[in-house]
Amino acid sequence: MGWSCLVTGAGGFLGRRIVRLLVEEKELKEIRALDKTFRPESREEFSKLQKKTKLTMLEGDILDESCLKTACQDVTVVIHTASIVDVFGVIHRESIMNVNVKGTQLLLEACVHASVPVFIYTSTLEVAGPNSYKEVIQNGHEDQPLENMWSAPYPNSKQLAEKAVLAANGWTLKNGGTLYTCALRPMYIYGEGGPFLSATVNEALHNMGVLPSVGKFSTVNPVYVGNVAWAHILALRALRDPRKAPSVRGQFYYISDDTPHQSYDGLNYTLSKEFGLYLNSSWSLPLFLMYWIGFLLEVVSFLLSPIYTYRPPFNRHTVTLSNSTFTFSYKKAQRDLAYKPLYSWEEARQKTVEWVGSLVDRHKETLKPKTQ
Repeated sequence: MGWSCLVTGAGGFLGRRIVRLLVEEKELKEIRALDKTFRPESREEFSKLQKKTKLTMLEGDILDESCLKTACQDVTVVIHTASIVDVFGVIHRESIMNVNVKGTQLLLEACVHASVPVFIYTSTLEVAGPNSYKEVIQNGHEDQPLENMWSAPYPNSKQLAEKAVLAANGWTLKNGGTLYTCALRPMYIYGEGGPFLSATVNEALHNMGVLPSVGKFSTVNPVYVGNVAWAHILALRALRDPRKAPSVRGQFYYISDDTPHQSYDGLNYTLSKEFGLYLNSSWSLPLFLMYWIGFLLEVVSFLLSPIYTYRPPFNRHTVTLSNSTFTFSYKKAQRDLAYKPLYSWEEARQKTVEWVGSLVDRHKETLKPKTQ
């Protein structure tokens, strides 16, 4: 009879790539793509993919219980990527906690009600830290007791949601079966359509080609979006395989690839330099000073909070996040999920550079004088 898969956040940066890989899976009878709204480019891509397998687009809110129950009906696997990603504290805390935590809990309950046996959660590296720019973590692994200590809403919400997902492993389903779960913690994700890279390039194009500095003192191992999507496919295969499943159930995995370890600024430069974009070489404040200025900005924000909502341009958390040595190995995923990157660094770089080129071309088009 085949099997079916629900992908939440399917219209997003990662969700679309997962759907693209899912259509190649054997005996898959239906993909349900759930998102609050689908942009025209997502609709166009999914309509083309429908020629390979049945693909149903569902527009609905992750906090709508009736929507989730309908979406989960007769589904074999749920891949939950939907979340509010906000590392800079722009979005109200309550909104982030509702979508990321409550939405995940409601989806888990919907899976129990609809007897969905497999649940894969897209977590984040940020649930582990970094907590201090002075602490060096190189080639970290899952056995290290790392936990983000910041109260910032995004890492806090993802931490609580991941714990809920892993705690749900072994729940009894309505039909008497068992729910099996796992979580994937990708590094910073880059690639075609990446929202952070897009914002960085567009800012540079409007600033004489100067790339904004987002992490000069960092050492990280970014991961290509296609490899993160591939890890989700391997996770669902493993949880559906009676031989592999016992070692995967209730586990979390760091997902990285063979992208060279570098700073965030270095990655942005590597992916855009051939279009004349460059890093600002002017002097910048020492890191410790930036950290304490961030603290003072937090104090100002707190003091103003009764009368005015002030969101500082940076704080101690963002300074730490953007300037730490924080890299992780994918050996556990390699062992349990048979994961190895689907795309090499050279392929990932080439594909991303071509996409950056399209952003540059689009910008040039907007600058052309309009003819009568």
